[in-house]
Amino acid sequence: MNLLSLLERLPGSYAGPAQPEPSPYGLLGVGEGALAAHLAATLVPDTLTRSGTQFVVSSADAGDAARDYADLAEVAGAAARRVSTGGSPDDVDVLVPGGVTTTYHAAQYLAHATGHAREAGDAERLLAELRDRCAPQIEEGNPARDLAWTLWGRTPLLLAAEGADALPHAWQSLLARVGKTLAVPVLGDPLVLVTGAFEAQHEKGDAKVALLLGDVDAVLGVAREVLETRIDEVLHVPYPEGLSPEHSGGYAAQLALWYFGAWVAAYLAERYGLDAGDPPMLTRAQAVLAGEADPEALSAPAADEDVRPTQLVRDWRADATDGPEEEADEDLDGDDLDDR
Repeated sequence: MNLLSLLERLPGSYAGPAQPEPSPYGLLGVGEGALAAHLAATLVPDTLTRSGTQFVVSSADAGDAARDYADLAEVAGAAARRVSTGGSPDDVDVLVPGGVTTTYHAAQYLAHATGHAREAGDAERLLAELRDRCAPQIEEGNPARDLAWTLWGRTPLLLAAEGADALPHAWQSLLARVGKTLAVPVLGDPLVLVTGAFEAQHEKGDAKVALLLGDVDAVLGVAREVLETRIDEVLHVPYPEGLSPEHSGGYAAQLALWYFGAWVAAYLAERYGLDAGDPPMLTRAQAVLAGEADPEALSAPAADEDVRPTQLVRDWRADATDGPEEEADEDLDGDDLDDR
């Protein structure tokens, strides 16, 4: 099943445990579980607990680290709940699907397991509404496809207000893994970064677009004004509508914005003519780290895999008649590529 079909079927597909575990809670994520844990941090702010339940969310390739964290939690007095995409049966209490959708399934399990079934239901409703607006058959007024077009040929800068730093993490991961595009998260104090980042080399602002993810607070509002004088375009990607104001930036809203980012990334890969699925090199690396493949599998590409650097700017210019014209980023100048 291709990723677009998988995304279309995702809302309402969670079928894992729904009963709450004993509190208090601690939450750690490694490997493919790191992003789900980051998004669920709005529900479980504590990393470690000495009683109650310690959730360790991981994937088979990060099994050693997950096992160590779970063992430490149990020694400290907590009951460990191991959530993973695979591995030894002794290391998995809750099995979730691997790949891009691990984030959804693991995060929804965490919402239910920590007594936040209402938030999990809110998330399902928001995802279903986004699906109805972003599905492939929606050709006119599809917000995900429109945003992907805007990002085509540009380097996105990702910003979010304080308390929503999981969003730049989520969108950077999605744009890289699915959209095959480098995005730069602006972390820490955004004013320090945006006021100085382009002063020595103003041309570095060319072919850049900033995405303000979620709510825009006072600090992000000032950062927006600064960026509008330094880069090509600044866009606000708000939380989906439909939640009460007190929950507007909470778990459900952030998971929904992750889902919207997955649609955008899938359409961006489509726009570049690339497969939105995982690259074979990533699959082989995860298999090696999980102990399921010979390490020598990483030393050479598969027979049908081309790992040579692709001259993206030249490919993009050649395709200029098929989309809007943009100035090429000088970081990717064709002459520089020839001189390497």
